[in-house]
Amino acid sequence: MSNDPIFAAWQQATRQLPLVAILRGITPAEVEAVGQALWDAGWRLLEVPLNSPEPLQSIERLARRFPQALVGAGTVRTEAEVRQVRDHGGRIIVSPHFDARVVRATVALGMLSLPGVMTPTEAFGALDAGATALKLFPAEAIPPAAVKAMRAVLPAAVQLLPVGGIGPDSMARYRAAGADGFGIGSALYKPGMDAAAVAASARAFADAWAGTMRA
Repeated sequence: MSNDPIFAAWQQATRQLPLVAILRGITPAEVEAVGQALWDAGWRLLEVPLNSPEPLQSIERLARRFPQALVGAGTVRTEAEVRQVRDHGGRIIVSPHFDARVVRATVALGMLSLPGVMTPTEAFGALDAGATALKLFPAEAIPPAAVKAMRAVLPAAVQLLPVGGIGPDSMARYRAAGADGFGIGSALYKPGMDAAAVAASARAFADAWAGTMRA
């Protein structure tokens, strides 16, 4: 995997700013302006959940406008959806759950797989299936103490990204417990937010991450 150019792009992006923008509810008409705001704030990981309006169009527009970003889909539940995302330029598959079939289909198509897990059993199953990194979801039910316990038993190289209810003020506690990054949803973008508001939120999260790393 280390020689895979997409995995290398993932490593570079997560070294720079390991925050995944979850743009749930965004429309194709607004996605490029919001994407530009995120790009300018240093975000390189962009996710459009499939329960958004016309998500595949939004993914295609983001992938075309920001070819150096890693664009993908969230709320992916089937192998067919994995193929659709790939066909529209997506390179990341994020799920709220762990399904080995979805992970294997993602890996077979040369894409990055971030399944949602809550327990060590799910985490090791996802890794065995080929997951790139692990989405800890929902983070509201996985406090920093639980992340620390999971970190203790997982391989050190495995990246853990809590998702759900994460704000700039909670990142430091999760980072100290062993989180390697985060997925940021409604605290970053809500349907109807304009690009300027997203830009301000994106900068606040980026600054919080930088502060966490200095701590």
